[in-house]
Amino acid sequence: MPDFSNSSSDVGSHSGPLEGVLVVDISRVLSGPYAAMLLGDLGARVIKVERPGSGDDTRAWGPPFVGPESARESAYFLSTNRNKESIVLDFTSKEDMEVLRALIRRADVLIENFRIGVLDRLGLGHSVMQELNPRLVVLSITGFGHIGDEKGRPGYDQIIQGESGLMSITGPDQDTPTKVGVPIADILTGIFGALGVTAALCERGRTGRGQVVGTSLLASAIAVHTYQGTRWLVANEVPVAEGNLHPTVSPYGSFKCRDGFIQIAVGNDSLWRKFADLLGLDPDDSRFVSNSDRVTNKRLLAGLIEESLSRDGVKGWVERISAIGVPVGEVRSIDGVYSDPQVIAEKMIIETLHATLGKIRLPGNPLQFDRGRERHQAPPTLGQHSDLIRNWLREFEQ
Repeated sequence: MPDFSNSSSDVGSHSGPLEGVLVVDISRVLSGPYAAMLLGDLGARVIKVERPGSGDDTRAWGPPFVGPESARESAYFLSTNRNKESIVLDFTSKEDMEVLRALIRRADVLIENFRIGVLDRLGLGHSVMQELNPRLVVLSITGFGHIGDEKGRPGYDQIIQGESGLMSITGPDQDTPTKVGVPIADILTGIFGALGVTAALCERGRTGRGQVVGTSLLASAIAVHTYQGTRWLVANEVPVAEGNLHPTVSPYGSFKCRDGFIQIAVGNDSLWRKFADLLGLDPDDSRFVSNSDRVTNKRLLAGLIEESLSRDGVKGWVERISAIGVPVGEVRSIDGVYSDPQVIAEKMIIETLHATLGKIRLPGNPLQFDRGRERHQAPPTLGQHSDLIRNWLREFEQ
């Protein structure tokens, strides 16, 4: 793999499983940038290619924006672009396209999420990229796939959440389809895409050849159906939204206390007996004696549980239910999450120094390795590394 230890970039070489891997990210918005960010977290050097003037679309997505009016940054952009360098390239400029080709020749990975045909019209289709660099791994992300009649449809997360069926199984009931509170189709596609890239790099180590890894928002959203998918494919049962109660285990879900909500997971009959005794319910009630009985009567059971829980608040019930070995947790707001000692212990908040904002905090990466060190480079300002990257490329040409 390329050695960047003598690079003139201010990023330089970093330890991590993907140290020495160069990723060129020409994608925008979320799915591709999220995949690139994950690879950067794992030690890869990621160069983000952005449009002149405006950059990635998400630089304008807000509010909220932070920083002075003359140098404001989108909180959305900051969430998905850590551990990257930014270079501005104009795809209508022959000179800038030569810079992009030079990056492709040096790269191990290129990430793109253009609509099918756009790169071909720019003279940089996948086959051209692989001619420039036979070792290149290309991650190509689309909305609806690379084959089939709808391959050209633009993909937006909420549209995908609807068409993938996720909204039909999310929400309070089947008459109120509800999206997930984050752009889950984009995020999943980024995760699956990064997994595909690492697998292709592993194979390249054996064969010396790169390849095109394809995925889509639609496929990624369907891939996480898990038991909801087999309820239909195997059991011929169409799942519907059932609110915060589990469709196949009971009692399992959110329940209201005096001052908030808690989550309870009673996963077997032994736990049920302990839980029922604690709440003053009859564990041998014929309506609730087995899990199947409890699922059949889960709304009736939920009402009885909440009637008992109304006697105390979240903190008291979490302590008492935990004490008998039943899994329980509170329903937190986002600010509460980031002040939780366990979240801090898991290193899910990172601090880094931004070029214009100063010290900022960002959500962390969930993977931890017992060797190497973590990367905490702030998301770049638009074109922050343009000169450095161009100079670095000239070093190779000399």
